Amino acid sequence: MLWAALLPDQLPSDESRRTEASSGLATWCLQFTPRVAILEALSESPAVVMEVESSVRLFGGKRRLVERVRSECADLGVRQLSWAPHSLAAVALARAGLSNGFAQPLEALLDGLPLHTLGAVQAHAATLARLGCQTLGQVRALPRGGIGRRFDAALLAALDQAYGLRPEAHRWVELPETFHARLELMARVELAPALLFGARRLLLQMSGWLAARHCGVTAFTLRWCHDLMRSRSAGDGGEMTLRTARPTRDIEHLTRLLAEHLARVQLLAPVGDLELLALDVQPLQEHSLSLIPEPGQAGEGLALVLERIAARLGPERVLRPVVTEDHRLEWMCHWQPAPQPRPRKPNRVVDIPQPTFVLPEPLRLATRGERPLYQGVLQLLAGPHRVEGGWWDRTTQDGIAATRHVARDYWVALSEHAGVLWIYQTRLADEQTAWFLHGTFA
Repeated sequence: MLWAALLPDQLPSDESRRTEASSGLATWCLQFTPRVAILEALSESPAVVMEVESSVRLFGGKRRLVERVRSECADLGVRQLSWAPHSLAAVALARAGLSNGFAQPLEALLDGLPLHTLGAVQAHAATLARLGCQTLGQVRALPRGGIGRRFDAALLAALDQAYGLRPEAHRWVELPETFHARLELMARVELAPALLFGARRLLLQMSGWLAARHCGVTAFTLRWCHDLMRSRSAGDGGEMTLRTARPTRDIEHLTRLLAEHLARVQLLAPVGDLELLALDVQPLQEHSLSLIPEPGQAGEGLALVLERIAARLGPERVLRPVVTEDHRLEWMCHWQPAPQPRPRKPNRVVDIPQPTFVLPEPLRLATRGERPLYQGVLQLLAGPHRVEGGWWDRTTQDGIAATRHVARDYWVALSEHAGVLWIYQTRLADEQTAWFLHGTFA
């Protein structure tokens, strides 16, 4: 078995806050395995343990998994990470400052550890010290019958479980349905960009929660609470809601996006606490782990770049085209802010030719004998293709209500000098007809 023990650092003195800190770390661990437990949650040194033997292959092997856990633990406020064949053994090694429980035989490593490394043994440390016991190995050397009569059964059980002589039983942490994490900052923060250090820890927890649910987030809220000594005009705190164009749990992208928004925030008072809430969570399509990478997967996607630019310049200054379900060419596309989620691609069935280039405004053509002219007489190749609709599209022109109803007969025409053109014939108000150039074919 492969167990990891994580000891959180600088836990708050408040009992509820300590529980929240351990629960947040456990939530992050759930992305690696469902076998996550919190040991001695109310003690001075609680530990989060997880068994990852069955998950190694899903993360590229043992070495890559260990390196990833170690690298992210630094941002999560973990002061010690240890690995061992059993959970209590990993906890004991972590409290002793040792990280590798596989470097030597487990019995040799545990025998030299002090009494405080196991909570059940630490509870009787004073009595054991009078017996001359300073290490776990010296406690094990005592007669088992005498230990069982003089101490509670938990002491022997803890020793046996740490050494692998008795099976372990844990109460596994359940994955919460929603994500809401809180963090008490180590010091009061007066500048908004400095909040990113604590916010990244919350983002890591949210990313782990999303990975465990196989989901991504399209909207999340960061809240900050002002110090109790604030001025009355500052209020209790503030918040900001960030949205993404598509579901994601990429911690680096979320961090950069949050940094861009925090750079434009001015705090009204020093901040002491942070909260992070996941608002809109959607299933995330997983990428295939093929040995042959698909083309175009390397580098950062266009959507992520546009989101960062919109966060810096403002969403109203970064627009993207969106195709709508409309046969009228002028209103077949509209522009929306890049961070807004794009609608699902419509199942368009186009049975008429579509031009390569479209004029901003249709150009009225001259006629000769009711035949359209554009750099000479045009030869009609295909048509007519009727496009009619827009009676529902109401607008106001010069204070007068009107509709954008069109009734056009489109043709593919050939010009000796201009090439293949897209023109249409429409009926005017005086029952006359007119020809217009609307686009060209490459």
